[in-house]
Amino acid sequence: MSLRKWGLSPAIEREIRKSFPDFQIGRVLNVSRNQFAVISAAGPGRCIVPGLISSAAPSDWPAVGDWVAFDSDQVIRGILPRRSQLSRKVPGKQTIEQIIAANVDYVFIVQGLDDNFNIRRLERYMAMVKESRAEPIVLLTKIDLCAESQERAAEARAAVQAPVLLINGVVGEGLDAVRALLADGKTGALVGSSGAGKSTIINALLGDQKQKTFAVRADSRGRHTTTSRQMFFLEGGGAIIDNPGMRELQLWTGTDAVSEVFPEIEELALSCRFRDCAHENEPGCAVHEAIESGQLPADRFESYKKLMREAMHLRVREDQAAMLKEKGKMKALHKIVRNVTATKRKYRDGFS
Repeated sequence: MSLRKWGLSPAIEREIRKSFPDFQIGRVLNVSRNQFAVISAAGPGRCIVPGLISSAAPSDWPAVGDWVAFDSDQVIRGILPRRSQLSRKVPGKQTIEQIIAANVDYVFIVQGLDDNFNIRRLERYMAMVKESRAEPIVLLTKIDLCAESQERAAEARAAVQAPVLLINGVVGEGLDAVRALLADGKTGALVGSSGAGKSTIINALLGDQKQKTFAVRADSRGRHTTTSRQMFFLEGGGAIIDNPGMRELQLWTGTDAVSEVFPEIEELALSCRFRDCAHENEPGCAVHEAIESGQLPADRFESYKKLMREAMHLRVREDQAAMLKEKGKMKALHKIVRNVTATKRKYRDGFS
């Protein structure tokens, strides 16, 4: 089986062969606890990871989309460095990175036009994609349920400065553009909240009912129809990764990625009277002048501030976690030194 259709370019193959010359090459299609569904030249199979990898941080584990090297015992021995990495912070209070997809060329941010459309949520997803190094594409689904679909598309383009496609997944309208983007071995990933229409898009692209779909609840909140990340091959070339709906999207991103989502605010800030202007109550603040004149929507600026605070808080939490980890290593080292010293003293006293 040729892996070209799964995205294995000559450059990737050379890199894998150079780093892992004695192993087979495969791409991770699905992860289920410590089992990894992998596609290789020999066909689909399942691999495991050795203890060294499984004891590492979750972000160091193989993720859907990863290129891996594995031996004849189906044990993964190495992971190729990722060209792109779509991540979020795990839900809850832990400061841990969760990888959603690896080595994707396009991230399709899916929002339905049946009350699922939300510009503030779209900006949050865009910050996540900017950090990933993949190209963002917005898919607005269920256009048959919205008479103002063109107006919503224009609103989305203005907010995130990215291509926006109008989709009716039930009849396949608008999906030819998605297929064209994924041809020639490209990989895409679908992200969005539950009920946005991701599984319907997958089924339309595959021409088969691979993913279950259910009706959206009466309150327009989605149902979780996809329960695990899965990569699918498209007959016309390329691959697509479906993801479970996200009810909680906590960013794993830096301030630079947030700035990219709001370029006009960053540009306005250059005209502020003070270089360290916090855009609060400082005189000569170009950002607040733009808000007062109607040039900059106040809710967009509030979204910018919220995402910036979240990104900065994440960096502080990461630094604190790193310091605690280093402190733990030093305490363990000191304990070893104390034990060795005590043992030496015990033997020395015993022979004296």
